[in-house]
Amino acid sequence: MSLPATPADLHLHEARQRLEHARASRLAQLQALLETGPGVDGHLLSEQKAATLRVLKEIEEALARVEDGTYGTCAGCAKPVPAERLEILPYTRHCVACRRLSA
Repeated sequence: MSLPATPADLHLHEARQRLEHARASRLAQLQALLETGPGVDGHLLSEQKAATLRVLKEIEEALARVEDGTYGTCAGCAKPVPAERLEILPYTRHCVACRRLSA
C-alpha cells in the first residue's frame, strides 16, 4: 500500500515546469483576447482580460515561492498543500480548507 503523495514529492523542477506551462497558456490566452476584433461584448472581454492578468500575477508569485522555498505551504494555515491540489492548480497559495475560508 503506497502513501499519498505529499507536496515534498512534487519536485521543484516539476513545479516550475507546471507553472511555466500555465504562464505560457495564460499569455497565449491574453494575446488572443487582445487580438479580438470588434463585435465582441466589451465588458465580457474586459473581464476575461482582468481574470487572465490576475492568474498571471498568481503564477509569478508562485514562481517566487518556488525560489524562496515556500512553495507548497498554505499561506493560511502554514500546512502543506496536498500535491494533488498543486498538480491541478500549481499556483495556488492555499489548501482547500483555507481557500473556502477566504472566499
